[in-house]
Amino acid sequence: MYQPFRDYLEQSLSQNFELQARPIPAGLATRVSERGRYPATIRSWCYQCPQLRKIRYTYIDAGESAQIFNSVIYPNHQYDLPLLGIDFLSFGKVKNLIVMDFQPLFQDEAYQARYIQPLQTLHDRYPDLAQNLEMKFYDANQYFSKYLLFAKTDAETVSTRVFAAFQEYLNLYWQLLDQAEPLSAPDAMARIVQAQKDYDQYSADRDPASGLFSSYFGHEWAERFLYEFLFEDAVPLAVAASR
Repeated sequence: MYQPFRDYLEQSLSQNFELQARPIPAGLATRVSERGRYPATIRSWCYQCPQLRKIRYTYIDAGESAQIFNSVIYPNHQYDLPLLGIDFLSFGKVKNLIVMDFQPLFQDEAYQARYIQPLQTLHDRYPDLAQNLEMKFYDANQYFSKYLLFAKTDAETVSTRVFAAFQEYLNLYWQLLDQAEPLSAPDAMARIVQAQKDYDQYSADRDPASGLFSSYFGHEWAERFLYEFLFEDAVPLAVAASR
């Protein structure tokens, strides 16, 4: 279901950036599970370029039972842009959940005006994809913008409206990145380093997908995938507690 999204992302990245492969820890780039009614394959890709320190995306193909596409793009530390977060999930072709946002690192008014307010025009074009659903695992006021696209929808809308919104959100993000002035002050860059680490920790601690990964690929592999690839700057809770 989400192959066209992955194709567009890859095409857009290659057209706009000089990409280099970013290593994925051994054993985490791909895995196949025979559990359940349908075999599930998970595959991940990761790149970097001068403007973006980590571009990761993952596709889970479990046939008719599940199709999942997830991506987070991290700017390099001299840019204070939000992260670009994408999460598209379909189960049994009837339960389709889409999440797409510029995930802010900071909440001050100047930051919101510079990076979040430009989203309003796009957001307002897709009211059907901004359903103000309840967040069960996250605080909507932390690492999410007020112009988040978050909706339950049908397969036809995914292939039309969601795909159009996806392209527009991507293109606006590239535009904001192109316009951004790189920072050089060590204290400003250190603030961004810490903010991105805090994002990883917050996300790893709450990510509901870890249970899904465990059900398909086993707990040990899922923990490695969560902490060594998805949110590599996070510290597992058990390790944090021992410290």
